[in-house]
Amino acid sequence: MRLFIAIGLILLFGQINAQIYELGVFVGGTNNIGDVGNANFISPSGPALGALFKWNKSKRYAWRASIIYGEFIADDSKSSMASRVERNFAVKNSVTEFSAGLEVNFVEYNLHRLGSAFTPYLYTGLTYFRYDYNYIDARDLVNEGQKDGTFAIPMTVGFKKRISQFLILGGEIGARYTFTDNLDASHPEKLDLVDETTGAPFDPKFGNIFSKDWYVFTGLTLTYTFGRKPCSDCFE
Repeated sequence: MRLFIAIGLILLFGQINAQIYELGVFVGGTNNIGDVGNANFISPSGPALGALFKWNKSKRYAWRASIIYGEFIADDSKSSMASRVERNFAVKNSVTEFSAGLEVNFVEYNLHRLGSAFTPYLYTGLTYFRYDYNYIDARDLVNEGQKDGTFAIPMTVGFKKRISQFLILGGEIGARYTFTDNLDASHPEKLDLVDETTGAPFDPKFGNIFSKDWYVFTGLTLTYTFGRKPCSDCFE
């Protein structure tokens, strides 16, 4: 995470040379990392679909904005931890995120010249997302129609390659460190629940209360490039 921040600050105050735009789609899968299900970093359990826009300010970096929707299922039966398999919880949720930040190229990425253009890249910034605010009661997932929203820090690594004069194909893995512990219904702090039998307060929290949840998007991007070269030697 410190690497993303350091590179971003260096390039943010560097020389601005040129501009070109990209507009496209993201298609892939979603998984979560939390107190329910397996803890594999890349393990899509539901689809993800979104749109993204990039403003290439130089050969080295671009401003980027995106909106992505994803679904996931956290399933204890697929965990490598015996205690989770025995517990056997299953939580389904979805996220709709709005993200903006800086995409940093590993090598010079010149879209103004004909021929191939390829580079790995890093992306980080700030994400806001909405999700279903669930809790678990006697192994059943309960949703009372509530949603919640919070922020996350995106940490993405990917690659992109021009496949025609106007089309760019890419692939990326993007982890989001969230500011909530309830993506998997393990820590619903904002609900005042009462046991229907005894009338006593009901606390459905479980798991590690000292760590926040993550979710991960893994997939492909396809963008269309447009714009103009603002000066005769910007990308020379």
